[in-house]
Amino acid sequence: MDASAHPQWHNDSGVAALDALESQAEGLTSEQVAARRGRFGENRLLEQKPRSVWRRLASQFHNVLLYILLAAALLALLLGYYSDATVILLVVVINALVGFVQEGKAEAALRSIQCMLVSHCQVLRDGRPHTLEASELVPGDVVILAAGDRVPADLRLLQVRELHCDEAMLTGESVPVAKQQDSLPGDFPLAERRNMAWMGSLVTTGSAQGVVVATGMATQLGHIGNLVATVSAPVTPLTRALTRFGHQLALLIIVVSGIGLAWGAGIMGLAPGELLRVAVGVVVAAIPEGLPAVVTITLAIGVQRMARNHAVIRKLPAVEVLGSVTVICSDKTGTLTRNEMTTRTFVTAAGQVQLSGEGYAPQGLVESNSPAALEIFARAAQVAMLCNDSHLNQRDGQWVMQGDPTEGALYVLARKAGLTEAFRQQCPRRDELPFAAERLYMATLNEVAGQPMLMVKGAPERLLALCDQQQSGDGAEPLNSDYWQQQLERLAGEGMRVLGLACKVMPSMGRPIGHPDLEQGLVFLGLTGTTDPPRQEAVTAVAQCQQAGIRVKMITGDNPRTASVIAAQLGLRGQRVITGQELSALDDGQLDQVLAEVDVFARTSPADKLRLVERLQAGGQVVAMTGDGVNDAPALQRADIGVAMGGKGTDAARDASAMVLTDDNFATIAAAVREGRTVYDNIVKALLFLLPTGLIEASVLLVAVVLGTPLPITPVQILWVNMITAVTLALALGFEHGEPDLMRRPPRPPSQGLVSPLLLGRLLWVGALGTALVFWQFSRFAETDLDLARNMAVLTLVWIEITYLFACRRLLAPAWSDLSLTRLLPTLMAVLAVLLLQWLFFVVPFMQTLFASRPLSPAFWGQAAAVALLLLLAVEMEKWLIRRLRSRRHQRRASGSPSP
Repeated sequence: MDASAHPQWHNDSGVAALDALESQAEGLTSEQVAARRGRFGENRLLEQKPRSVWRRLASQFHNVLLYILLAAALLALLLGYYSDATVILLVVVINALVGFVQEGKAEAALRSIQCMLVSHCQVLRDGRPHTLEASELVPGDVVILAAGDRVPADLRLLQVRELHCDEAMLTGESVPVAKQQDSLPGDFPLAERRNMAWMGSLVTTGSAQGVVVATGMATQLGHIGNLVATVSAPVTPLTRALTRFGHQLALLIIVVSGIGLAWGAGIMGLAPGELLRVAVGVVVAAIPEGLPAVVTITLAIGVQRMARNHAVIRKLPAVEVLGSVTVICSDKTGTLTRNEMTTRTFVTAAGQVQLSGEGYAPQGLVESNSPAALEIFARAAQVAMLCNDSHLNQRDGQWVMQGDPTEGALYVLARKAGLTEAFRQQCPRRDELPFAAERLYMATLNEVAGQPMLMVKGAPERLLALCDQQQSGDGAEPLNSDYWQQQLERLAGEGMRVLGLACKVMPSMGRPIGHPDLEQGLVFLGLTGTTDPPRQEAVTAVAQCQQAGIRVKMITGDNPRTASVIAAQLGLRGQRVITGQELSALDDGQLDQVLAEVDVFARTSPADKLRLVERLQAGGQVVAMTGDGVNDAPALQRADIGVAMGGKGTDAARDASAMVLTDDNFATIAAAVREGRTVYDNIVKALLFLLPTGLIEASVLLVAVVLGTPLPITPVQILWVNMITAVTLALALGFEHGEPDLMRRPPRPPSQGLVSPLLLGRLLWVGALGTALVFWQFSRFAETDLDLARNMAVLTLVWIEITYLFACRRLLAPAWSDLSLTRLLPTLMAVLAVLLLQWLFFVVPFMQTLFASRPLSPAFWGQAAAVALLLLLAVEMEKWLIRRLRSRRHQRRASGSPSP
């Protein structure tokens, strides 16, 4: 007996399944169980061994930029620059600790899936029921299920009594699935195998017995666990860009420094000791050692802003990834939709009634152009209220439904019609026929105003076959079967779940009701059209994402027709829907073509979702995947950024994700994308500040070596300036708010590096001009007082970095625009801190000894500031020229003229 070799259990009859498992209806014997436990092991999901703490910590230092920083710290340490070496080492350690704390959570997804296993279950053993630990189950065990149970293993159902299972977290099916015991010949997707019950799903109503066909990692839930365990998240675009930037910067520093120092030694004849001192100054000046800290803190600021807007970031780099997203793959149920069934329409023989309102809130309008239709609706509302086992409660301002979601939608319909729970109490139920798969209807006998009434709801085809009359405005009339068939097809074509309502006056309440009571005199009232509606805010969010150049794709386990209708309501291309079965028949090349054309995928399995994400990534896309179920966990783990629902989502989905939406609102993603783009812009602004100012600091030393002149600023003075400005001023840029056009830009290419043409041009322009201004200021005093000249050069360099900071606050907008003059507090605080430190540099005695500094009069401070303003004006002129060129280019494109 090999359970794993027989995966198509739904094809077999219950008897055949028992035979294949060498079991029997009264369960296994103790001897059989003992033999199988050694073969199949415990019914548990395997836990992966997490990486050791030391390995996780060591991995944080595996970064080219950090290697360069460590080398710079070592050089500074060897030459006795202990303070600067300490600062550099602190930056490296802090950056590594932040990464260490944020990392190491991938294993949590598997642990959360482990928690989906139930602890106890009812099992037939030796012909008698036993309550056992679920971990003790083996293939062949016969399990007894009841309402409220979690299914403890994958089961082939043997006996079913009105069983419904909520499988949304596994299959994406938006409503509980009615189960059956009959065999299902053919190849059915997971969500349509009605004679199977899957581990982790919830029994909402009914009872059943089923034989265990798979346990532990062999179950469908276990397969998802395997996927989560083997899938790893890709490297983020920012990490790739920083790594590439680190290599480029290292090569540039080595080449330029080598040339400069070779010139100084070979041509200018400088002493090796002095050249080594200059080398340390050049390396530390050129390396933006503050960049890791600025990046980390900027990301952290983004995390705080997102948390205030209901988006909790679990992995720090995810903030920036949001700004790079090109495709959002979204689950439907509970993500784009409310996961609350809502009745939208009621069709009568006299016309149609429309209902407004969202979800389970019992507020909404009931409207129709036909008074007769409203009369029929009033009677149908009584059926909806009385032939119903659901209840509606309000908790913490939210309406919560207890019971079957479809029944809940009918209950809300009745509430919108003006009926209350008091009406239900005034019309006591005297008898009932519960819903059964073989009957496809539910019937109750209620006393309404002293009169016995038979209330019926069920599958339209079944009720229409039982009714020979329909309710009209003037009473009952012969049933128009063609009319109802047309209406049924229309509602189904709109993606609605359709139920029929009927009623009948009974002669008495003196006997139980039975099926024969429905075969005569039953009057058909109409059809309810119920759907899980899109969130209104999701419709807006999808439009915002599309405006920002982001494709939105719906990937759901629900049926294709419903998915198509919801997609159209959301503004997605839903004319063509690809199912999981169709996906499996496509090779990678065909699937890539489909992904370029299709936005809606239905009846998908966890493996399908994972494959879709991987193929999009193979095509160069940066993928965000949203979801709330266990079935979403592998794709959430593999996506560039997984986004889970915090309210209705499962722990497995949340732990596999980098971001959790606390309000379960797709619209929050659009706001998060904007924040992610803001974070990336701020990192770019920090680079626009750090690299040109670092180039000025390094160039001042190198140019002096090449020209053979006295150093305008000594290496130790360079280290001072670098130490007080690198993080302090650049950090202020992390608090900047987004540019006005953020959500009108297309996503940046995933392969785009940090060194853009704008950055390169600014680097050369500011580096050259700043170096010239520092040398000019130094030359004014060098012949008469070398120490004063160097003090003025230091002060000028500090003022240049301060004024240049204001230019960097906006990529291209003027520094004095209204937008630039708002939210100045972080910038002003950073500037005041630097000015205070620089004042201490001049007046504190031990600093005067260490840096050869002296107090400078306000006149000198003013002269240095005036010189620095020249650089600010030059940068603003450059920004003006770029704006002008872009404006002309845009005008030519708009007019259709060719670009020069």
